[in-house]
Amino acid sequence: MTAARIGPDERAEALRNMAGEELDVLVVGGGIVGAGVALDAVSRGLSVGLIEARDFASGTSSRSSKLIHGGLRYLEQLDFGLVREALTERGLLLGRLAPHLVRPVPFVFPFQKRWERGYIGAGVTLYDLFSFSLTTTRTLPAHRHLTRTGTLRVFPALRRDALAGSVQYWDAQVDDARYVVAVLRTAATYGARIASRAQAVGFLREGEHVTGARVRDLENDTEVDVRAKQVVNAAGVWTDDIQEMVGGRGQIRVNASKGIHLVVPRDRIHASSGMILRTEKSVLFVIPWGRHWIIGTTDTAWNLDKAHPAASRADIDYVLDRLNQVLRVPLSRDDVEGVYAGLRPLLSGESDETSKLSREHTVAHPVPGLVLIAGGKYTTYRIMAKDAVDAVAHGLGGGIPESVTDRVPLVGADGFAALWNQRRRLARESGLHVARVAHLLKRYGSLISEVLALIKERPDLKEPLTGADDYLRAEVVYAVRSEGARHLDDVLSRRTRVSIETWDRGIVASQEAADLMAEGLDWDEEQVKREVEYYRKRIEVERAAQEQDTDYEADAVQHGAPDIVPEAGITAD
Repeated sequence: MTAARIGPDERAEALRNMAGEELDVLVVGGGIVGAGVALDAVSRGLSVGLIEARDFASGTSSRSSKLIHGGLRYLEQLDFGLVREALTERGLLLGRLAPHLVRPVPFVFPFQKRWERGYIGAGVTLYDLFSFSLTTTRTLPAHRHLTRTGTLRVFPALRRDALAGSVQYWDAQVDDARYVVAVLRTAATYGARIASRAQAVGFLREGEHVTGARVRDLENDTEVDVRAKQVVNAAGVWTDDIQEMVGGRGQIRVNASKGIHLVVPRDRIHASSGMILRTEKSVLFVIPWGRHWIIGTTDTAWNLDKAHPAASRADIDYVLDRLNQVLRVPLSRDDVEGVYAGLRPLLSGESDETSKLSREHTVAHPVPGLVLIAGGKYTTYRIMAKDAVDAVAHGLGGGIPESVTDRVPLVGADGFAALWNQRRRLARESGLHVARVAHLLKRYGSLISEVLALIKERPDLKEPLTGADDYLRAEVVYAVRSEGARHLDDVLSRRTRVSIETWDRGIVASQEAADLMAEGLDWDEEQVKREVEYYRKRIEVERAAQEQDTDYEADAVQHGAPDIVPEAGITAD
């Protein structure tokens, strides 16, 4: 089966089709949960539409720690069910559903007191036992105990006097935004209609029954009615906002918890493994990320603009301070090449501390025709989606097949293992270096053939993007044609990670990337100029926010950027 595109033509057709028929399910929200709901529903034989007000994964789902994991800290909270569920999903993603996008990553867990070895070791042993009991084949190595000297061999950057030893264990990581696009393209391949920059501005009603949504096309400033037998609100931290459209807070209340991450060059920390540290509030990860490290995260309440979570100077200093307590050569703010902030959608609990709120999810049916899904964590998105569609099936009167998404590989998965073994052949045939082919395989899997076809069609596209050598010009064009990128920020922040992986945050690459996007999106010179100016303004605003000491000031700075540029139809992310 050929993977469906979700490019400009497909978006326009999707909106026309959604306006011209009654769907079984309309999904509001294009993050990982909404994408999962669309795939689960369409693979059960339902007609499905999905709308996203901004870019796909532009909220929480592109700003995570990029880990697929069970959550060691939930063991400490005795939440064994959540850990077991998440480890089941981790095994599925690694072994069957997305081996091209999800890959193993090792972590050392250092300790300073000798008695901690038994405590940490017991937790990691249970973690491994859960994992091994859930699969017939072992997808990750078992943990191992390391002495102080052994720890320093795999993580030489640590201070010798800061540890007595460590436990090394394995988890997995993913490019979260690219994964969302893969889920959406898989749903589209099975028939789902997918459209970004399409905002639900109200619900259609017949009495108390929700029968669809009024949808505004933010690119063309037009509105259409999309009718559906069931509407699923998968809006994450915006859940309460959607609930207000049906007259109140509803049955689910979501609190936003801000987490920030720093990106530093790989050579700033000498290590061959990731690391996890306990802090007084949560845990701190040091995560290998190509030629970089991702360091995070924080866990603090956020009550300001959900569209613009911003890292403050205090957030950055907190992360650096906690990490520097164990590093032999401390990091400074000058070592930080990228920063990003995201919001976790946490279900409200009795505690005011967000770290104490539930990471489990809830499904509710507040009024007939409307299903709400909230909470959870990235790793368990497929279970969340299954539960939401089970509620949809109930609302449709039953008779809907059971979920099959545990057996539906994402686009790019089929044939990946063989192509990985053939990467040297692909390099010879394409004229690319084998390392470049490996990079493409890890991003596109077996869909690499589509990217290489672009290069064959236009040999100039095999060149690296100026100012962002890790990415090819072809990847920008492919993001527009096949992956739903509609604005410069979509490409530089989510289809690629140029905005956090380069010292200038993508400023140098912005002009060339915009020029490459122009042909596929019919931009004239003026619109290209607006795209570049808007992107550069966003980077300036983020940098200014990071110089502020409080969230309030950071939020105020964020509002210095325009929320919309009407001539270009650009909505702020």
